[in-house]
Amino acid sequence: MNIIWLKAAGIRALKTAAQTAVALLSAGATGMLDVDWLSVGSVSLLATIVSVLTSIKGLPELKTADIPRSINDRTD
Repeated sequence: MNIIWLKAAGIRALKTAAQTAVALLSAGATGMLDVDWLSVGSVSLLATIVSVLTSIKGLPELKTADIPRSINDRTD
């Protein structure tokens, strides 16, 4: 796998996990002790997995020209 793709997919997955956790935390809990942390963690993990699987189709933030075809094509 390409390191550029892995980095972009990882960033997207982490953002998805954070957004999911924030949505669940604000949805029904009235205090930190009322939060079902196991549910928040498991739903956020599932959202992360779905994000990575969705990224396999393509990441719009990556332009095809920006992705080197091999390690020899890298300029950094």
